[in-house]
Amino acid sequence: MAHAAEWAQAHSQQEDRHHAVVLFVEPLDEVLQLARGHLARSGVRILSATAAQQVPEGVQVAVASQVGAVRWVRDVLPGATVLAALVYPTPEEAVAAMRAGASDVVCVRGEPEPVVQRVQEAVRHRMEMDRRAASGGPWKFEGVVGSSPAMHEVLRVASIVAPTDATVLLTGESGTGKELVARSIHLQSRRASGPLVVLHCGAIPETLLETELFGHEKGAYTHAMGARPGKFEQAQGGTLFLDEVGDMSPRMQVKLLRVLQERVVERVGGTRSVAVDCRIVAATNRDLRRMVREGLFREDLFYRLNVVNLRVPALRERLEDLPALAEFFLDKYRRHVGKPVRGFTDGAMQKLLDHPWPGNVRELEAVVHRAVILTRGVWVQPEEVQLDVFPHRSAR
Repeated sequence: MAHAAEWAQAHSQQEDRHHAVVLFVEPLDEVLQLARGHLARSGVRILSATAAQQVPEGVQVAVASQVGAVRWVRDVLPGATVLAALVYPTPEEAVAAMRAGASDVVCVRGEPEPVVQRVQEAVRHRMEMDRRAASGGPWKFEGVVGSSPAMHEVLRVASIVAPTDATVLLTGESGTGKELVARSIHLQSRRASGPLVVLHCGAIPETLLETELFGHEKGAYTHAMGARPGKFEQAQGGTLFLDEVGDMSPRMQVKLLRVLQERVVERVGGTRSVAVDCRIVAATNRDLRRMVREGLFREDLFYRLNVVNLRVPALRERLEDLPALAEFFLDKYRRHVGKPVRGFTDGAMQKLLDHPWPGNVRELEAVVHRAVILTRGVWVQPEEVQLDVFPHRSAR
């Protein structure tokens, strides 16, 4: 139960943006009680409550030990960051907590230190988010250009999920920048000091994809002269980005599902299981829900990957970002080419805005690159914007 002094302190200092208020939702086991005490002694303002109490609006981070409590916090404090602190959770319990609204799931074991660390990380990230919101600045992800409502929402959700270990599924047409969003999520996560390993699943034949993902032992096949770790092992402590995961064969889907469930890999030609610790971000330009209905993609794998879904909008859906994107690419390639190009004429920019962009941002980058090469002056003219040079099929 909350003490009157705690409530008074929270109310009196709500407006102090330099400190965070952390709510612990009772009941709490002994480990969570110890974690609460550690945080209080470190200077974090702590509040305790049950689901029957009214909670002040100053709470920025909440810790709940039950899925029902996570749902309650999400309802009464929609703006708070919610951590689900579960005792040895199963994958199903962790997924249920994320779907209830948890930003992250903390496994509660015998010591309070992991819980304390995760709460402190959530507090730091939340205070940075609040600072940006107070300054009126955009959601800034490294290398991601865009301030349109569509991209603002993508980056808002991405900034919430980034500091967690939740699996993220990025969807959207080819060329929209899904890999860039994945890279930015990694850089804003607590795994940022670890590796970001990228695997384009659609570009590798099935016979090679297994060894790329899981590695192989010496002698596993004719030319395997030595052991080699796969992408899962290479991503230890970091993030594994699986691009075009919808192109995986049914056989590889089964193998990927096993790794996601058990968090162990077995190299091709080996018998030893290797534990893996990496965050998974996947991407596809396919409609996985339709593929599940048609029996082309495993439903259980879909739910493993689709813990948090982020749809990256097509360029035609955020045309207000096009001028900034075009200028970004122009600055990039004028340095590369070595031309003093200053920008686009009004006619050239209008030509860009009138194009449907079936190839999305990737097509825009190619068009601007060519325009910089072709331009004869300091301003890109309409005739130097050659849109028919890069034909594209409609996105799948």
